[in-house]
Amino acid sequence: MKTGQYKQRGISFIGLLFVAVVLACAGVVVAQVIPTLIEYQAIDKAANKAKEGNTVPEVRAIFDRSQAIDDFKLSGKDLDVKKDGDKVVVSYSYEREIPLFGPAVLLMRYKGQSR
Repeated sequence: MKTGQYKQRGISFIGLLFVAVVLACAGVVVAQVIPTLIEYQAIDKAANKAKEGNTVPEVRAIFDRSQAIDDFKLSGKDLDVKKDGDKVVVSYSYEREIPLFGPAVLLMRYKGQSR
């Protein structure tokens, strides 16, 4: 038998609790961010569909129909519709705030345009 001392390796209980709390907080934030990303994808899809219109009111009407189906908060009047040659370009930008704790919020800024 060896007579030397063996050092224990690993994480202490306090360290484990700290890591668990940090991961739980990150999980809560990610769980609140994912719906805004899904909303962004729906808005991007609606903008790409709306570019098929020929006039500004028609583009906004197509976008509003998509908004009624996918249920996001941006409306046709929030769009910036331009004509680039014979191609219609629909662009948008908006913000979403995610409350964290107390006065702290996470501000998400989304911007995009039709392809």
